[in-house]
Amino acid sequence: MSSRTTTSHVTFLHPFVMGGYPDELPAGTYEVTVEDEILQSLSFSAYRRTATHLLIRRTKGIARTEMRPIDHRDLELALAQDQACSKNPKNSGAALSPPKEPK
Repeated sequence: MSSRTTTSHVTFLHPFVMGGYPDELPAGTYEVTVEDEILQSLSFSAYRRTATHLLIRRTKGIARTEMRPIDHRDLELALAQDQACSKNPKNSGAALSPPKEPK
């Protein structure tokens, strides 16, 4: 089964909590990796998402990098909540960047 991986970045203006994890993450830009598999039984190209991960780089205390599996709906909810916290949500910097070309 063929697959592809895309990477994008999300920016949070406020600290946030990601569904499934109890700790609060600081505001900032985070890398999101999405893995999709191609559905080969169709006559056209189609992909099904198999995994979404959020890359967390910690700089305070023990420096470590963690790649957390997340649900893409939890990510969308966290971004929407971040925009709602802004005084002017239309001009909020919280957004999902376009994905980079597949690797």
